[in-house]
Amino acid sequence: MMIGIIRGIMFKPLQVYIGLRYTRAKRRNHFISFISLTSITGVALGVAALITVLSVMNGFEKELRERILGVTSHATVVAQGGKLVEWGELVNQLEGHYDIIGAAPFIRAEGMLTHRGAVNGSFIRGVLPDQESKVSVVGEQMLVGSLHSLRPGEWNVILGKELAATLHATMGDRITIVAPQPSTSPAGIIPRLKRFTVSGIFEIGMNEYDSALALMHMEEAAHLFKFDAAVTGVRLQTKDPYRALLLPNVLAGELPPGLVTFDWSYYHQNFYRALKTEKMVMFVILALIVAVAAFNIVSTLVMVVTDKRAEVAILRTLGMPPGDVMTIFIVQGTLIGVAGVMLGMLGGVALASNIEAIVKFIELQFDYDFLPPSVYYISDLPSDMRWAEVIRISVIAFFLCVAATLYPAWQAARTQPAEALRYE
Repeated sequence: MMIGIIRGIMFKPLQVYIGLRYTRAKRRNHFISFISLTSITGVALGVAALITVLSVMNGFEKELRERILGVTSHATVVAQGGKLVEWGELVNQLEGHYDIIGAAPFIRAEGMLTHRGAVNGSFIRGVLPDQESKVSVVGEQMLVGSLHSLRPGEWNVILGKELAATLHATMGDRITIVAPQPSTSPAGIIPRLKRFTVSGIFEIGMNEYDSALALMHMEEAAHLFKFDAAVTGVRLQTKDPYRALLLPNVLAGELPPGLVTFDWSYYHQNFYRALKTEKMVMFVILALIVAVAAFNIVSTLVMVVTDKRAEVAILRTLGMPPGDVMTIFIVQGTLIGVAGVMLGMLGGVALASNIEAIVKFIELQFDYDFLPPSVYYISDLPSDMRWAEVIRISVIAFFLCVAATLYPAWQAARTQPAEALRYE
């Protein structure tokens, strides 16, 4: 044994050589090698699961964000008083901004829609079709009809798919929209209502919009909801939706007094806060799996220390200091951790990059839909792997593995040569 150690010194430091040698199976105890392999597998599975799950959650977040931004503008400029009068000049000013690629005025109101005895509350958006296409993709998500069917004086309306189904309305049907602003007449106060023709149906894929949004021409919305020449505000499309988060601060000093800018996250604060919290909780839960796997290294090294107690005692007798003994077992545990982290990282990256194809293959083999389109708006399993998260997960797992080696290594360093060799 000592001859092998002396030969090893020629190629690598003594502590590293002995630590690597203890990792391999020897004639005396194959069980310890099996436990080491189990620890590597546990760390690898934990890291791979963490990378895959977070990538899938990133994919869902990205998909939902794209669907929300398909109908919600990146930013909105509104008047503090509720109605924006001189909006024409404002639109020209905003379209000249270097970060803004589209601006469209709009009127937002709430009303009651009725048809064939069905009644449903809805939020109504008055738009200019030519400019609306600059700030949303509703025109690209039409199931039937066209956004340009909204022409002033024709009193047409476009409904979300679920809203149309609730009202039992199809193309060409006449529905009634009741405005909350009543009219005064000699007979008293009477509700304001108007008949509209369904000229289109869209599907965004978000129930919030498909079940409650109705579009009409802005001039007709102004007449019905008593906006006259005013609008609710101006919707903006930017080059980068993430840069739009900075837009309220940028425009604060450029816009006239009385105007306020809100970015897209303002209107979905609860949703994104819940999504962020869920992602953090999932990270903690899965990190605990990695921690459990990492601390399997503790049991592995405790068994190794027990098995190699006599050899450690001989090394101490030959003059090896306790710190070097600790290094031997830290090297062994670190090697197990590095092997597990590397395998987990490779497996996690491969799985996260191909999760959609893997899920589709499993669905075909078992003839089962994990996310049925009839139930879920997102029927695929999207994935958005981010290398920054992969590196962060790998570093955390590595340090957990290193931390797991400290106690067994410390116990080995406390070995008393006389007691260990008494019965040898």
